[in-house]
Amino acid sequence: MDTKNPEEFYKRLEEQLRDSTSWPSDYLYKFIVESEPEKVAKIHEIFNNTGAVIELKKSKKGKYTSVSITVNLPNAQAVIEKYKEVGKVEGVISL
Repeated sequence: MDTKNPEEFYKRLEEQLRDSTSWPSDYLYKFIVESEPEKVAKIHEIFNNTGAVIELKKSKKGKYTSVSITVNLPNAQAVIEKYKEVGKVEGVISL
């Protein structure tokens, strides 16, 4: 992600998603977060009641957790909104 100008990044991503995907569609999010239960729980909360399939995988030493989330969303804007919500969780890296 372009940390210097996140709004420009999200605008470009939304355009790419609109052009390349037929909505509604499944979307796969991938995040890396420190293996702290409260941080992982916050990500779970963001996708609660969305029908999302969430997979967790700890790193070899257990310091980080990979979070893969597949969820059916109505449009590209919904994808961006979830990225922004997860971005508020401290230390999350979006892939």
